[in-house]
Amino acid sequence: MTEKTDVQVVIDGKVLTISGYESEEHLQKIASFINNKISEYQKVDAFKHANSDTQHRLIELNITDEYFKAKRQIGQLEEEIKAKQNELYDMKHDIVNKDMVVDSLRENIKQLQDELHESAKRIVQLETELRDRKR
Repeated sequence: MTEKTDVQVVIDGKVLTISGYESEEHLQKIASFINNKISEYQKVDAFKHANSDTQHRLIELNITDEYFKAKRQIGQLEEEIKAKQNELYDMKHDIVNKDMVVDSLRENIKQLQDELHESAKRIVQLETELRDRKR
């Protein structure tokens, strides 16, 4: 288990100490994300006129909404990946089957070529015998 990290961050103009098992950089990114959300919502008149408690709840609700949307999207992407993996497995299976068919056809071709070669030799032999009899 990694060591717990304590880091001071500034969120909404207030210095806070946050702790976690993530890197300091990661914890700073979290604070930055929250500050960006606060800045984003500060541009909305209705938000600016709401009291501090309501502002915090709105930010919490919006961040939570984004979290659940991202989680749902991850689930959809994982399903797509699984479907693609299954499709890839099926394609590989088809390739293996087709390779087996190709190998079998090659063997048949080789056998037929051998038979053709033997037949050609037999034809030459029979033609030679025929010429010999005609003499």
